[in-house]
Amino acid sequence: MKLSENTKPISYLKAHAAQVIEGLKQSHQPMVITQNGEAAMVIQSVADYEKTQETLALLKMLAHSQQAVTEGRTVSVDDAFRQLRQRRGLK
Repeated sequence: MKLSENTKPISYLKAHAAQVIEGLKQSHQPMVITQNGEAAMVIQSVADYEKTQETLALLKMLAHSQQAVTEGRTVSVDDAFRQLRQRRGLK
């Protein structure tokens, strides 16, 4: 995805807000809005923003997990299940 292919001035957004919103929902691509000839903001649909945030959260968890492995902060599967059973009061 090239943001340069979906760049519009703020005047376009003001004049075509409804169409821009519908287009963002349909295309699932963000749009760069310029002001005075310079990139000022990126807009996207709420659904796409939420997906982006979920993806970032998963990547953050993956990075933390990888760091734990690197630092040797792991337990075996058997130990993990034993700890879970103890916490739940199971045998």
